[in-house]
Formats: sequence, structure tokens, C-alpha cells
Amino acid sequence: MRFLFKIDYEDDIKLFPHSGYIVSYGILLALLLIAPHLLSSYLMSQLVFVCIYAIVGVALLILTGFTGQASLGHAAFLAIGAYTAAYLQTYNVPFPIYFLVAGALTGLIGAMVGFPALRLTGIYLVIATISFALIVEEILARWESVTHGNEGMRVKTLSLLGVAVPRDSPTFYYLCLAVLVLTIVGTLNLLRSPTGRAFVAIRDSETAARSMGVNVALYKVKSFAISAAITGFAGVLFAHKLSFISPEMFTLQLSIEFIIVILIGGTFSLHGAVLGAIFIVMIDPFLTYLKDDLPGIIAGIAATFGAGPHIAANIQSKVAAFASLNGLKGAIYGIIIVLFVLFEPLGLYGRWLKIKLFFQLFPLYKRATFKRQKIYVKSERNR
Repeated sequence: MRFLFKIDYEDDIKLFPHSGYIVSYGILLALLLIAPHLLSSYLMSQLVFVCIYAIVGVALLILTGFTGQASLGHAAFLAIGAYTAAYLQTYNVPFPIYFLVAGALTGLIGAMVGFPALRLTGIYLVIATISFALIVEEILARWESVTHGNEGMRVKTLSLLGVAVPRDSPTFYYLCLAVLVLTIVGTLNLLRSPTGRAFVAIRDSETAARSMGVNVALYKVKSFAISAAITGFAGVLFAHKLSFISPEMFTLQLSIEFIIVILIGGTFSLHGAVLGAIFIVMIDPFLTYLKDDLPGIIAGIAATFGAGPHIAANIQSKVAAFASLNGLKGAIYGIIIVLFVLFEPLGLYGRWLKIKLFFQLFPLYKRATFKRQKIYVKSERNR
């Protein structure tokens, strides 16, 4: 077990608390860099989506996990970034410029959304962000002179420094990975700054934050703007990966998937954004397996245990009908969220911390170690 002795104020804000982090993250980065030479094109495509979803997950963590502001409208911010890139491409604007413009425009719109949301909390803030997402989706469908309406827009192949970067190339994967790494490192530095500490203070108690001189309204708007800008960057990469965008792709279900990313991965850790993105991207291949292969496997098991051909065929047809239900994906999402909220509210990363601590403290580990204590200030006790 490693013990950390802090002898300086700077020890509390170190990017890497000890050398073990440098070694483990270095090995992980090396594996990610050689992944294109080891994995199939399908798995590489899934890794690109993991990077994009993780970027959005980090953006949501800044707003929801660290500032305590709920949002179900991040699909709209992703759409704004994607359509900005597609529109500026028609004027032959180079990638670095429209990438930055998409982030800046989305951040500005995020700040505009943050202002009217200042007096809203809880379910009312969620309703406001859903309304914003529906408004953006309707604008994208109606503003045909810019977005081509429901016909959608083609996104040209990304060109970087005069070199074409196809969406399935290792270079595009490295670009998405670089944006993810820069986003995570930038967010870590943000959280170590006075702005990030103000975000966390607002999340824990707005009353206490005000008493310490934090301008709550200003920092809430900042949180919306930063979160939206990062999502706008992800929207540019998302558009290039799909090469075609339309309003039907940026629905409320996509916003719910982003929320699932941080709920399942862990609401209070950047590691959770990556773990949640891996989960949400890999659940689709699992559902495909459930729909295509599982009926045959179950029928084979039934035949092995003595079921006749007619009974096995009947079982296979019933399982296939169940796996093909339209609402199966949503039902699985709902069951998973309920299970995590009930049994693992800290998400996948919280479970990993518990496993690691169990082996570090064995046999002295206590189950109550991670039990979160609710702390109130006097003015909030009777609310």
C-alpha cells in the first residue's frame, strides 16, 4: 500500500499525485498509440466513437458532476458544432479554423442558455434544457437554406495541412485521441484552478459558496459555456466520422445516452467519462449479438438438454421475437440505470476504486469506507 506524505501546498494540486500514475497512464497511452496496428477496422471505428463520447462525457461532468447543473440538451450542442463544421466546409474554410469556430459558437450559445437557466434548479432546469434541444432540432429541420432541412448535409473528408484524412484512417483516430487527451488534461487543470474550485463549491452548497464570495451566477454561466464549447468540438469530429448529418440524429435519446455515460462511468471522476463511453459504445454490438446469435445458442442449449426439434425451434422463434422488440434498447438502458443508481451510485470507476482499496487494505477493509455523508449548512437543513 502506498502512503502519500504531503509537505507542500502544491502537493494538493499536482497533476500526478505520484510516479505510479505516470507509469500506468504512459502504458495506457502507448497501447492506444499502437492500437491501429493491432485491432480490426471495426474495433478502431468503435474506439473513435469512444473518444467522441468521452469528450462529451467530460463536458457533461464539468456541468453536472462538478457544478451540479443538470442538462438533457447536450445533443443540441453536438448538433451545433457538427452543422457549423459542415456549413463552413461549403466555403472551403480550413479544418483548424472551423474547428475553433464551432467550439466558440457553441460555447457562446451555451452561455446564452445558461443565463435564463440561472433561476432554475432540479427538474425545472432539466425541462429547460430539453426545451432548448427540441428548439434546436426544429431549427435544423426548418432552416433549409443553411442546414438543408431533413435532407441532411454531406460532410466532406477532413483535410489537415492539405492532406486528406479519411474517417476510417489511423490519422483520424489519432486526431480524436489527441482532442480527448487535451480535453482531459485541460479539465484537470481547470479543476485545480480557482474557477474549478468555485464550480465544486457551487455543487456542494450554493449558500456556502456565496458566503465565501463566489459569484454563483457568473460561474454557472461559465460552466454552461465551457461544457457547450467542448461538446461543440466533439460535434465536429462526430460529423466527420459519420460524413452525413441530419436533424433526426440529434434527438433527446442521444442526450440521454450522454447522461448514461456519466451515470454509469461515475459522476465525479474524469475516469468515469471514459469508462461510461466504452460501455455505451459497446452495448450496441451486445444488442446485435442478442438479436442475431442468442436465439440459436439458446435453442442449441435446449436441444442439448433433451428438447425436441419442434420445442427448440419454438424457443428460438420466441427468443428472436423478444430480441427484435423495438423498445428493447431503451428498456435495457432503463434497467441498467436503475441497477447502478441502487447498487453502485459511484459508477464503474467507483467500483474500481472499491476493488483496488479492498486489496490494499485486506483484511482490514470496511464496507462503509465509501459511504457518502451528507453535509448541510444551517440555512439548508429545513428546506
